Amino acid sequence: MPFGLGGPELILILLVVMLVFGASRIPELGRGLGTGIREFKDSVTGKGDDDTEPRTPELKG
Repeated sequence: MPFGLGGPELILILLVVMLVFGASRIPELGRGLGTGIREFKDSVTGKGDDDTEPRTPELKG
């Protein structure tokens, strides 16, 4: 059974997220999700604290 998300479904999901968390917390949730995905990817690929590439500080806003 194929499961596809179209435009109306994505809009409904976005509205529910905005109602539950509030519009001001959505960027914070996205930032946290991005950080978690990056850490997971680094752990899977074997990158650790010995990265030679410096991380840029996150902007506070």
